[in-house]
Amino acid sequence: MNAVRLWVGFLAMCLGLFMAVLDIQVVASALTAIGASLHLAPERLGWIQTGYLMAEVIAIPLTGLLTRAVTLRWMFAAATAGFTLASLGCALSTTFPMLIALRVVQGFCGGMLIPAVFTSVFVMMPENRRVLATTLAGVFAVIAPTVGPFVGGFFTEHFSWHWIFLINLAPGVAVCVAVALCVRLGEADRSALRRIDYGTLVLASVFLATLQLLLNEAPSRDWRGAYVFSVAAVVVLAGAGAVWRALGHASPFIDLRRFRRRAFSLGCTLSFVLGMGLYGSVYMLALFLGLVRGHGPLVIGEIMMVSGAAQLAMSPLAAWAETRVDSRWLAAVGFALFGAGLWLNGYATAQSDFWALFWPQVLRGLAVMFCLLPATRLALDCWPQAEIADASGLFNLMRNLGGAIGIALIDTLLQTRTEGHGSALVARLQAGDPDAARLVGLPVEMFRHQAMAPIDAGVSQMIEPLVRRAALAQSFNEGWLLLAALFGLSLLLLPLIPRAASPRPPAGQLGADKSRDARGRGRLAGRF
Repeated sequence: MNAVRLWVGFLAMCLGLFMAVLDIQVVASALTAIGASLHLAPERLGWIQTGYLMAEVIAIPLTGLLTRAVTLRWMFAAATAGFTLASLGCALSTTFPMLIALRVVQGFCGGMLIPAVFTSVFVMMPENRRVLATTLAGVFAVIAPTVGPFVGGFFTEHFSWHWIFLINLAPGVAVCVAVALCVRLGEADRSALRRIDYGTLVLASVFLATLQLLLNEAPSRDWRGAYVFSVAAVVVLAGAGAVWRALGHASPFIDLRRFRRRAFSLGCTLSFVLGMGLYGSVYMLALFLGLVRGHGPLVIGEIMMVSGAAQLAMSPLAAWAETRVDSRWLAAVGFALFGAGLWLNGYATAQSDFWALFWPQVLRGLAVMFCLLPATRLALDCWPQAEIADASGLFNLMRNLGGAIGIALIDTLLQTRTEGHGSALVARLQAGDPDAARLVGLPVEMFRHQAMAPIDAGVSQMIEPLVRRAALAQSFNEGWLLLAALFGLSLLLLPLIPRAASPRPPAGQLGADKSRDARGRGRLAGRF
């Protein structure tokens, strides 16, 4: 392949990766604006993120098969075209169901772009260019979540939320054309389509969709009634059927037999917890800033850039340390720092703003790569070279699944706990509790530890929004602390993981191992 055409094609694919990663973060700062435009209750906003993540869960295992079936060139071009058209559809959406359906299509197509880029490093690039190619892809992948919140906030604030999707159109077309013209690699193997385990694919899709429906809709129905029980039954039956077929099929859609290896199972558990924390924290912070603080999209984006900037700054040090320090120790540092950032957020009030949220974000941003790189090495070092790609796909799948379930659980928490917190605050105000007044934002001097007179309609109307904000802030705090507890518990898994291979030499030795390290770092960076 001509060198210029090779790099043009590869850089176009990196731009596609950038778009797919960006679209997870760019939506976060616009969530409340989208909700206001489509008249959505706050608990329904999670669907905008989880629909995308759940679709990626299905797409990741299909990427390799589709690449073999139609070649990397046409798989990537088709996925980019689907992503671009779905972005246009999202921008034109006028109803909530329409938006979610198109976000699912967007997530499915975007989910194939990210792993395909890092596959291309090893099928397109000569060995002496692979480290450079992986580094470039990693830079695109790490910058995307850094600038994503600001980009989303800027376009939503100055134009409308529709533009966070419309900005994908021009680069999407450019990527399609460049990849179709410049990537000439491999032969199509149509027989690969016959090897797809369509039964498990359908059952897994039904399981994920109904699980999401159950977690989002059941709390408002008190987890009772024919509707809830019917959806729960479908979740159990579809999930059991998917597991049964996956364990019995010769070429399963998802090879669950890999979980027999302890190191891999524990590594995937860490990946699942990390997904809950990573995507859950982005979701909660965006909603807190919009619903509690009342900020517009641009301010939300500016505040949320802190975490991405810290992640970008720490990435070189994390990549350096990953080749020199025992992975279990690095993972312990990463998960402890991330958990500390979550825990500090758990003591916010309705008045907490940029500086109160600054250091928790810094801790989480610094921790991300220390969680990602060693956890992947711990999970994947136990596999021979030929099986790493499939094992890596399952590992990354677990992180997205954790993120989707984490967001759904956060929505459940916000739905079920906020009203109780509000009632408790009103009772404390009636009893003359100055701490409750401080929490709500009322003048403390009005409260002298004496019971107040009954609150009349006028006063009630004045303080109701304040009580609602304070109650919502308390529910968010419980969400932060719940995630922090999960990260604390995840540290208990690290001693159970068998010792990984010794840290690799810093340079020049064992070229194959160095290439594999670069691929591992690239895949991880790419997923975010």
